[in-house]
Amino acid sequence: MRLLLVESDQATAQALIKTLKQGGITVDHAQTGHEAIDMLRHYDYDLALTELTLEDLEGFEVIRRVRKTQIHTPIIVLSGMNRPQAKIKAFHAGADDYITKPFDTDELLARLQAVLRRSRGFSTTVMTVGPLSLDLNAKSASVNGNHVQLTGKEYAILELLVLRRGNVLTKDAFLNHLYGGIDEPEMKIIDVFICKLRRKLQQFGAGHLIGTVWGRGYVLREEAKPVGPVPAPDGTQVETKALQPSL
Repeated sequence: MRLLLVESDQATAQALIKTLKQGGITVDHAQTGHEAIDMLRHYDYDLALTELTLEDLEGFEVIRRVRKTQIHTPIIVLSGMNRPQAKIKAFHAGADDYITKPFDTDELLARLQAVLRRSRGFSTTVMTVGPLSLDLNAKSASVNGNHVQLTGKEYAILELLVLRRGNVLTKDAFLNHLYGGIDEPEMKIIDVFICKLRRKLQQFGAGHLIGTVWGRGYVLREEAKPVGPVPAPDGTQVETKALQPSL
């Protein structure tokens, strides 16, 4: 998950960034409302988390301006303002959820995850696409009920593909998701990750879930296409076949 945090107080921002990163979330920080609007226009975030009291604009106005420009990134308000009127005003402006300070860390992370799931069309923490199941809480993947051992980077790529299934993701998008613009390796590393990820999924019968769109990037298909023999975990050749997505 890549999140934009909008918070003018530097000490509060650093504490929140630490909490969110411990929860496995990649965080970018905007100190002002204008900066937040600009970043949401130019970068593709999974979520935005904003305070209402900012240096230049009220959080309500930030949300209104973002929605006016047809940016549909889910926005969650995190504020010390706990009056019902403030909550109603935020929802009318276009907020997706409202969390009051002080907050419980586990509840914050759970609600961020819930809003993200709903925005991507999933109702539970276990997301299923064809024979593939992804557990957001456990950060694990399985194919046809078989656990697939993934590295941290492989899981992050698969999570992004599942959350945006059916959409073509560029290599730049993967690099941003994995590294957040810090010490990014060469773009070809994404091809290496995808190749390893495909092989691991295919070993358990996932088929060609991850498709290549030449000149554009990769996409997670709604249904798997068949593949030929692939090496099983013990090195023998096994046949795999496409499975229909679960209903």
